[in-house]
Amino acid sequence: MLQSITKVCFICVAISLSSACYSAPESNAFKGAVSSASPEATEAGLSVLRQGGNAIDAAVAVSLALGVSEPAGSGIAGQTVMLVHPGSGKKPFVIHGTSWSPSQLPERVEPSQLRVGHTASTVPSTPRVLDFAFRNYGSGQVSWSELVQPAINIAENGFVIGPFRERSFRYYGDSLRNQPEAKAIFIRHDGKDFQVGDILVQSLTAKMLRRIAEYGAEDFYSGEIAVSIAKDMATHQGWITLEDLNNFPDPQVVEPLVIEYQGYQVATLPPPFGGWVMLKALNLIEQQYPNSLPSNKDDKAIAFLDALHLAHLSRFESPVSGFYEYHEEVDAKISKQEAARLLSNYHNELGGETTHFSVVDASGMAVSVTQSIDSYFGAKVVNPDYGFLYNNYMQSFRLIDDGSPYGLKPNDMPYSSMAASILSKNGEVELVLGSPGSARIISAVAQVIARWVQAGETIEEAVAAHRVHAIANKNVFIEQPEVSANLMQKMALRGFTLRRPQFGVADSVYDPYFGGVHAIARQNGVWQGAADPRRDGKATVIYRLVNEDDRP
Repeated sequence: MLQSITKVCFICVAISLSSACYSAPESNAFKGAVSSASPEATEAGLSVLRQGGNAIDAAVAVSLALGVSEPAGSGIAGQTVMLVHPGSGKKPFVIHGTSWSPSQLPERVEPSQLRVGHTASTVPSTPRVLDFAFRNYGSGQVSWSELVQPAINIAENGFVIGPFRERSFRYYGDSLRNQPEAKAIFIRHDGKDFQVGDILVQSLTAKMLRRIAEYGAEDFYSGEIAVSIAKDMATHQGWITLEDLNNFPDPQVVEPLVIEYQGYQVATLPPPFGGWVMLKALNLIEQQYPNSLPSNKDDKAIAFLDALHLAHLSRFESPVSGFYEYHEEVDAKISKQEAARLLSNYHNELGGETTHFSVVDASGMAVSVTQSIDSYFGAKVVNPDYGFLYNNYMQSFRLIDDGSPYGLKPNDMPYSSMAASILSKNGEVELVLGSPGSARIISAVAQVIARWVQAGETIEEAVAAHRVHAIANKNVFIEQPEVSANLMQKMALRGFTLRRPQFGVADSVYDPYFGGVHAIARQNGVWQGAADPRRDGKATVIYRLVNEDDRP
């Protein structure tokens, strides 16, 4: 049964762009699609679909494989949240996979303790979420060990470093050198950063995954892996205890937030996640342009900046007052009337790293999954026995109690901008997407949805389009290489100040600062996938020819 979460004390460039655009003959049967941030993870999900697994089974395999093949963005010791649409005529639901702060915190906490090192980690949810999803919603056609095996293979045999992953290692390599165990895994033996084409092997992670395959996810919370985590935390003055791990709960299943947008039902994640802010941005875009978006590139950018600034400002000035009983409050925040009111007042005044993947199976079940260890490479330290990176979600809490639900407390959920989303029409899934990127998640997801729905762009075009981002203080960020004088003038009239991201992982065309949307869409009755060119991902749609073998 769906329920409000209650507080408990115990959660495509792959090297080249590989988006699927396959138009299937009528004699073909759609078998599934996967879009993720690494080609290795996408292939792991496809292999499960080919074995007869459903979208949940495939999502488990993709999740574990991403933790190995894109270690900067996610991993076994992070948090994973799933938005699930079971298929035709059924209601979507959220597997609420938040992580939790440890049960015992010191009286005095320094800001640096929440950013890096063992004290920066919340109690991870990912293994528990994957196990829960598999037990309750898996097909029963594929075993747990079979779902873990692709990740074991990637860890043992290694994966080839792609351009985005190379830039991540190059920019954050120095921080990984501070711990000998992390350095031994994520820095080359000659002391240099990994380069494009190098192969990264993670033997200790393979050892951990073999235990997970044999003993189940529970080993992470009450077996040898749990003992290792607790010992490592105690050695380095971390705050997670064996009791925290032993008592970590199953995720709850809760209702998503849903609005009507241009004839679609848009479902997304509830608090503490950022879905309501993304829905508010869509309402604001629709209020300005009730039909199609402006065709002019500059006008389109301004429409997005206006909506995103107001949505992010609303979250800053009027956050949800709690993460447990929020329905009435959030309904008001995401109403069409509230969007109209904000725009009226606004115009009168005029003068973080994560990963996301999407899966759809032959039955129409769709899963939109965002998972993270928070910053690039999380807490920048690894477990010495099993080689996985700890998350640094503790930095999402505020040390000063400002009356919001974000204050640092034991056994509580961290603030998050995750906004995994699914669009449906007449009960049928039409678009599955999400993004990494801290607050830019909200901006990226809203823009891709608006471009696909209101601008009539294909999903590849919508994902590949340059993006903008605006924050509460009127600082704005624009991805496109050149900003016209016309756009600068329009921004000046609104008091916007143009800033440039300083994250160091951009190439000459795209910047991962603006997210990494991995999406699957049904266009003219045909499923298509899109992998974000800002990462090393891959999107593939597979069909089964009648009486023939599967072909991609």
